[in-house]
Amino acid sequence: MTRTCRTASETQGAFPPRHRPRCTRRQFLTAATGVAALRATSAIAQTGAPIPDVDRIAAALPTAAPAAPARPRRLLIFDLNVGYPGHASIPTANAAFELMGKRTGAFATEIHRNPDVFRPDSLARFDGVFFNNTVGNLFEDPALRRALVEFVYSGGGLMGVHGTSVAFTRWPGAHEDWPEFGRMLGARGASHLAADEHARLIVDDPAHPLTAMFPPDGFEHRDEFFRFGEPFSRDRVRVLLHLDTSRVAMPEGRKPFRRDDDYAVTWARRYGRGRIFYSAIAHHPRVFWDPAFLQFYLAAAQFALGDLPVPTMPSALLTPAARAQERLGWRKGIEADLPPATPLADIAARARPLGAAYIGASYGQVLDPATGARLDASLDPAALERLRLSLDKDGVTLLTLRIPDPSPDAHGWRERFEFARKIGAETVIAESLPSDLAAIGSLCDTHDIRLAIAGDRPEPILAACKHASPRIGACAEIQRWIRAGIDPAAAIRTLGNRLVTIASRGPSQLPEAGGRAILTAIRDENLRPAMFAFGPSAATDQIPRFDALSLDLAGGPVP
Repeated sequence: MTRTCRTASETQGAFPPRHRPRCTRRQFLTAATGVAALRATSAIAQTGAPIPDVDRIAAALPTAAPAAPARPRRLLIFDLNVGYPGHASIPTANAAFELMGKRTGAFATEIHRNPDVFRPDSLARFDGVFFNNTVGNLFEDPALRRALVEFVYSGGGLMGVHGTSVAFTRWPGAHEDWPEFGRMLGARGASHLAADEHARLIVDDPAHPLTAMFPPDGFEHRDEFFRFGEPFSRDRVRVLLHLDTSRVAMPEGRKPFRRDDDYAVTWARRYGRGRIFYSAIAHHPRVFWDPAFLQFYLAAAQFALGDLPVPTMPSALLTPAARAQERLGWRKGIEADLPPATPLADIAARARPLGAAYIGASYGQVLDPATGARLDASLDPAALERLRLSLDKDGVTLLTLRIPDPSPDAHGWRERFEFARKIGAETVIAESLPSDLAAIGSLCDTHDIRLAIAGDRPEPILAACKHASPRIGACAEIQRWIRAGIDPAAAIRTLGNRLVTIASRGPSQLPEAGGRAILTAIRDENLRPAMFAFGPSAATDQIPRFDALSLDLAGGPVP
């Protein structure tokens, strides 16, 4: 026999009865008896402050995390408010995240209000940052702001809830003070109707790991739901929950907040390598003793910390083919046929019209023909900020950085790996076999970057990788292999998990049978290359064929 554990939000219509979270009597008793231990070990309790609603939180805590941590994880919780007294839910959320991390073993937490925690040496101790309902201009030091954005862009996690949408604005009035933070988060603004608005939420992605705990046909909830302005766009974020505006009664005489009437309340996205999550549902403390919302926020934390992979393809790009590619773990992008001569801005501008959210770049590639600026380690912080904002404006993520010949020396490789991490690249492509793969392997491990070696033949690469780091492998240069008389599909099967990325650049057209054989080999070997890169000269023809084949190989449209 089971007993329903009801929460305040359920009694107010958060879930239809058949979807109310349930817990067994044993789970309930286990939670109750664990409260004292959680109280005793809580960092909040060590400060002498009471833990708000701890009994309710403990009774609703998930018993297990959705993913096993790859290593011990640490989440920085920052809850400073400036010019605003702070939401009543802040201490409840702090307690919920701390206790949830302890109960499941998913992560440890540290709670701070001193901006010095954002100094680079301090941030390096964490895997992700949670801005807990942070309203106002939290800190103005340019060095701290740069440290935060570089931490995220190079692979850290960022979570925000509710008032975080007006963090780094001058309050009251939410006057913008750091535009890039709004870009990184995904939206700005805090316009709303009632503080306890009763609304129906539509689940955009019922099978998404971050929304699997909610009823797939939507649910009702009460909260202070924000209506966001720029820079929110489905072109840049993966919307998870949005308001059903057909059931919202606007006050008489009040105009809609947006012309498109699109009011997302939760989304996930990437900013460089950064994993971004935001939800407006955190105004009331009761959210943090609701079992379903605790599961929701636990999954979100594991995504931000890097343990729970989730799809982040922007909603506007979710065609049936794109969903099929997500199911297969494939990402398509554009890379210049002759990288150093083609401005990166041109590549970024061509990607989205072709349905591609990713691009590849080359070290030394022209950024701006007007200034002669190039993509290399000489770029100063201001130029790097312009690059980040430019890529975000085009709605693309840079995945690979190609290193043209001649191969650099040891210092040069170290400089290029550091630069690759700074610009958010996941994979470095070497045009020829480096002489010291052991040293390169150490760089791969240090910077969490894979190395893909390009070449006319895969056999020497595979032989060189026999005792190398598992992060090192091959870049399958399809056109070069064909010119060398190599069967790409057979070579891919031989490489197996040493296949790191794929490029099909140049004007040559691959026969349909050859393309199907290549993609079938990748699917059958369960390989997930960093990117399928197409050169712009043939992408208009090749990408539609890639889409059709991937849709077919995934077993048809994905619901």
